[in-house]
Amino acid sequence: MVKHHGVPFLEKKQKELTVNQSNINDIKKILGTPSTKSKFDNDIWIYIERKQTQSNLKSLGRMKIYKNDVLVLEINKMGILKKKDFYNKDDMEKIKLVEGTTSSGFKRNSFIYDFMSSMRQKINDPLGTRAKKRKEINQR
Repeated sequence: MVKHHGVPFLEKKQKELTVNQSNINDIKKILGTPSTKSKFDNDIWIYIERKQTQSNLKSLGRMKIYKNDVLVLEINKMGILKKKDFYNKDDMEKIKLVEGTTSSGFKRNSFIYDFMSSMRQKINDPLGTRAKKRKEINQR
Protein backbone atom coordinates (compact mmCIF):
# COMPACT_ATOMS: atom_id res chain seq x y z
CA MET A 1 0.00 0.00 0.00
CA VAL A 2 1.38 3.41 -0.99
CA LYS A 3 0.24 6.73 0.46
CA HIS A 4 0.93 9.71 -1.76
CA HIS A 5 0.89 13.34 -0.62
CA GLY A 6 1.56 16.46 -2.66
CA VAL A 7 2.38 16.95 -6.35
CA PRO A 8 2.92 13.69 -8.26
CA PHE A 9 6.11 13.45 -10.38
CA LEU A 10 7.51 16.67 -8.87
CA GLU A 11 11.09 15.95 -9.93
CA LYS A 12 10.07 15.47 -13.56
CA LYS A 13 7.70 18.47 -13.66
CA GLN A 14 10.16 20.91 -12.07
CA LYS A 15 12.57 20.38 -14.98
CA GLU A 16 10.05 22.14 -17.25
CA LEU A 17 10.49 25.40 -15.27
CA THR A 18 13.22 27.80 -16.40
CA VAL A 19 14.74 30.47 -14.15
CA ASN A 20 14.27 34.06 -15.45
CA GLN A 21 11.83 32.78 -18.07
CA SER A 22 8.89 30.94 -16.45
CA ASN A 23 6.17 33.02 -14.82
CA ILE A 24 3.44 32.43 -12.24
CA ASN A 25 0.98 31.20 -14.87
CA ASP A 26 3.49 28.63 -16.18
CA ILE A 27 4.20 27.42 -12.65
CA LYS A 28 0.50 27.01 -11.80
CA LYS A 29 -0.15 25.24 -15.11
CA ILE A 30 2.67 22.73 -14.56
CA LEU A 31 2.54 22.22 -10.76
CA GLY A 32 -0.81 23.60 -9.60
CA THR A 33 -1.17 25.62 -6.41
CA PRO A 34 1.75 25.45 -3.96
CA SER A 35 1.68 23.45 -0.75
CA THR A 36 2.95 26.52 1.14
CA LYS A 37 3.53 30.19 0.34
CA SER A 38 5.52 32.79 2.22
CA LYS A 39 6.22 36.44 1.56
CA PHE A 40 9.56 38.13 2.13
CA ASP A 41 11.18 40.43 -0.42
CA ASN A 42 10.00 37.99 -3.08
CA ASP A 43 7.31 35.31 -2.96
CA ILE A 44 8.49 31.87 -1.90
CA TRP A 45 6.39 28.94 -3.12
CA ILE A 46 7.03 25.45 -1.76
CA TYR A 47 5.85 22.24 -3.43
CA ILE A 48 6.05 18.85 -1.72
CA GLU A 49 5.88 15.26 -2.92
CA ARG A 50 5.93 12.50 -0.32
CA LYS A 51 5.36 8.79 -0.73
CA GLN A 52 5.07 6.30 2.10
CA THR A 53 4.70 2.56 2.04
CA GLN A 54 4.01 0.02 4.71
CA SER A 55 7.21 -1.59 5.87
CA ASN A 56 7.76 -5.30 6.44
CA LEU A 57 6.17 -7.40 9.15
CA LYS A 58 9.09 -7.34 11.61
CA SER A 59 8.69 -3.55 12.07
CA LEU A 60 4.99 -4.07 12.74
CA GLY A 61 3.75 -2.46 9.55
CA ARG A 62 4.90 1.08 10.31
CA MET A 63 4.86 3.51 7.41
CA LYS A 64 8.24 4.09 5.79
CA ILE A 65 9.03 7.18 3.70
CA TYR A 66 10.65 6.21 0.42
CA LYS A 67 10.20 9.49 -1.48
CA ASN A 68 10.35 12.94 0.04
CA ASP A 69 10.93 15.73 -2.51
CA VAL A 70 10.66 19.47 -1.91
CA LEU A 71 10.78 22.22 -4.54
CA VAL A 72 11.36 25.81 -3.39
CA LEU A 73 10.60 28.54 -5.93
CA GLU A 74 11.42 32.21 -5.49
CA ILE A 75 9.27 34.53 -7.59
CA ASN A 76 10.04 38.23 -8.01
CA LYS A 77 7.53 41.11 -7.91
CA MET A 78 7.04 40.89 -11.67
CA GLY A 79 5.87 37.27 -11.38
CA ILE A 80 9.01 35.75 -12.95
CA LEU A 81 10.80 32.72 -11.46
CA LYS A 82 14.09 34.01 -9.98
CA LYS A 83 15.39 30.93 -8.17
CA LYS A 84 14.60 27.22 -8.09
CA ASP A 85 15.91 24.74 -5.49
CA PHE A 86 15.01 21.05 -5.56
CA TYR A 87 15.71 18.78 -2.58
CA ASN A 88 15.21 15.03 -2.46
CA LYS A 89 15.33 12.66 0.51
CA ASP A 90 19.14 12.24 0.31
CA ASP A 91 19.71 16.02 0.21
CA MET A 92 17.58 16.52 3.32
CA GLU A 93 19.49 13.89 5.26
CA LYS A 94 22.70 15.88 4.64
CA ILE A 95 21.25 19.10 6.10
CA LYS A 96 22.56 19.64 9.61
CA LEU A 97 20.44 21.31 12.23
CA VAL A 98 21.96 23.58 14.83
CA GLU A 99 21.70 22.19 18.34
CA GLY A 100 22.11 25.58 20.07
CA THR A 101 19.49 27.12 22.31
CA THR A 102 18.40 30.69 22.76
CA SER A 103 18.27 32.14 26.24
CA SER A 104 15.44 34.40 27.24
CA GLY A 105 16.22 37.99 28.01
CA PHE A 106 13.79 38.20 30.94
CA LYS A 107 15.29 38.44 34.39
CA ARG A 108 13.23 38.05 37.53
CA ASN A 109 13.53 41.71 38.45
CA SER A 110 12.93 43.20 35.03
CA PHE A 111 9.91 45.33 34.16
CA ILE A 112 8.78 42.91 31.42
CA TYR A 113 8.93 39.93 33.80
CA ASP A 114 6.88 41.82 36.41
CA PHE A 115 4.36 42.95 33.82
CA MET A 116 3.94 39.48 32.33
CA SER A 117 3.60 37.92 35.79
CA SER A 118 0.85 40.34 36.74
CA MET A 119 -0.94 39.68 33.43
CA ARG A 120 -0.74 35.94 34.04
CA GLN A 121 -2.16 36.42 37.53
CA LYS A 122 -5.03 38.53 36.16
CA ILE A 123 -5.82 35.94 33.53
CA ASN A 124 -5.83 33.11 36.08
CA ASP A 125 -7.84 35.08 38.68
CA PRO A 126 -9.66 37.98 36.95
CA LEU A 127 -11.80 38.99 39.95
CA GLY A 128 -9.04 38.64 42.52
CA THR A 129 -11.13 36.15 44.54
CA ARG A 130 -8.22 33.82 45.28
CA ALA A 131 -6.19 36.61 46.80
CA LYS A 132 -9.14 37.69 49.00
CA LYS A 133 -9.68 34.12 50.22
CA ARG A 134 -5.99 33.72 51.05
CA LYS A 135 -6.05 36.99 52.95
CA GLU A 136 -9.11 35.89 54.98
CA ILE A 137 -7.51 32.54 55.81
CA ASN A 138 -4.27 34.21 56.91
CA GLN A 139 -6.16 36.61 59.20
CA ARG A 140 -7.81 33.74 61.11
